[in-house]
Amino acid sequence: MSACTYLTTDELSSRIKYDSRTIRDRLKDSVLLEGRHYIRPFGGRKTLYIWEHIETDMAHHSAMGSEAIPLANGGVLHG
Repeated sequence: MSACTYLTTDELSSRIKYDSRTIRDRLKDSVLLEGRHYIRPFGGRKTLYIWEHIETDMAHHSAMGSEAIPLANGGVLHG
């Protein structure tokens, strides 16, 4: 089992410099995907973000350029 850094919405907000509301309303479930970028421990309402996956995917998608469309499986579609 690998060690992951779990962050609350506010902690993630501080790291990526996005407002907490933007993360919840615009990024979650569009670019931040449940099971990859965040989990809901014990089936509850609390959301914990997985920093290592977010950091990796931000860098990867940034390198791909604006014409790449992220897919749910972690791949990209080139426009």
